[in-house]
Amino acid sequence: MTSSCLPRQSGPAGAPGLRRALLPLLVASALAAPAQAADLLTIAQDALDNNAELAAARSQTSGVEAGRDVERADLLPQVSASGNLTHNRQYESQSTPGQLQGDDTINRVGVTLEATQALFNALESRQVERSEREIDQQLYRLAATEQGVLIEVASAYFEILRAHEVLEARRAQERAINRQLEQAREQFEVGLIAITEVEEAKAAFDQARAIRIAAESDLQVRFEALERLTGQRYESIDALGEELNIAPPTPSDRGSWVELAMQNNPLVLASQAGIEVSRSAVEIARAGRLPTVNAFANYSYADSDADRVDGHDSSSQVGVGVSLPLYTGGRTSASVRQNTYLLEASQYDFEDQRRSTIQNVRSSYTRVTNDVATVEARAQAVVSNQSALDATRAGYEVGTRNIVDVLNAEQNLYNAIAELAGARYDYVINLLTLRQQAGTLDEAALAEVNAWLGDTTVAFQLPDDAGDPVMDIGEPPTP
Repeated sequence: MTSSCLPRQSGPAGAPGLRRALLPLLVASALAAPAQAADLLTIAQDALDNNAELAAARSQTSGVEAGRDVERADLLPQVSASGNLTHNRQYESQSTPGQLQGDDTINRVGVTLEATQALFNALESRQVERSEREIDQQLYRLAATEQGVLIEVASAYFEILRAHEVLEARRAQERAINRQLEQAREQFEVGLIAITEVEEAKAAFDQARAIRIAAESDLQVRFEALERLTGQRYESIDALGEELNIAPPTPSDRGSWVELAMQNNPLVLASQAGIEVSRSAVEIARAGRLPTVNAFANYSYADSDADRVDGHDSSSQVGVGVSLPLYTGGRTSASVRQNTYLLEASQYDFEDQRRSTIQNVRSSYTRVTNDVATVEARAQAVVSNQSALDATRAGYEVGTRNIVDVLNAEQNLYNAIAELAGARYDYVINLLTLRQQAGTLDEAALAEVNAWLGDTTVAFQLPDDAGDPVMDIGEPPTP
């Protein structure tokens, strides 16, 4: 998969006031010392190094690989040694006439050394083959886990950026309504409007403030989610640059993406490898009917003082042993049937995974192509709502509109700004999700997206007066 799958930067998209060169994120408990903002690629590498789920998957893979050596050991030479030392004492209570009663004491020592080598053992050989297939399957599962971690990190990263832009829109909304409230109070004091309009503005301000507080909380929660994935805390992260080309994915048809997924999606490949694991289990069951042939050699040493003669006894053997199971109570036949059914189940599992992946790829592709049109529509909605607000304010100045109309128009504008920010990040996340479903999401793909980020650091910090009921904090950004 080449880098053409992701669009290049070229030209602005959306309202110019929404573009940020950098998103800073500074937690209240962070150190005061300045630190360089982390970008997507750096955070992704942190996740690959520190993510607990991925570390567990790697350990499990190592365990499966070690299982192959366990199975292979039965086919290699086996050497054992055994020995014994005994002390026997015999008590006699009877004696012949003219002889004295007495006890006999006998000491014995024996040592045996034995070596065997499997010459033919179909059962053990099939078990080694199954272990090889299990390793293949586990490697695909590990790849799926790695891609899952990458998409989780990328999603968490851009969810932080989304939450930040939404928060900026909500703060601007609060500032605008605050100014409207102050204006209404001034007009009420000189008798130009009724107290009802002041209360309407106050209610709208309280609602905007509550929404802003919720947005601040959401930003904090999003940051904590990123920390969970990487085990690291970041003072700031880079945001999307001012220029982002919103373009359909390449290749430009769903069929090509589906074909990529069938060739590269690790979950599909793991399910396919699972069929081979189950087929190996059937062969293991059938091998229970075959003979085993082993070469053996042993040496024995024994000595005893029973005969009161110096010296010892020793012997050695070299030979070949054959064992053939004739009847095992039906166990072998039942095992073959059992594993045949399990093989059939694994084939259905593969088909289910294949269909699920096809659906996910098609859905992700549709989302990305729809996101392109959605971003354009959301950007136009911002322009339209700005025009509507300007017209409503003009009508309010001449008395054809009331303050409720102005407040509603302002709310519509900042809702449109927040929705445009969400649409831009939906596009980026869905584009990466499509790469994941196709099995082509890796650090190189993230590096392409990382090139879209800005290069200026600005710290984020909640204002000290965030809890004040009414505050005037400057002009709203130009949409």
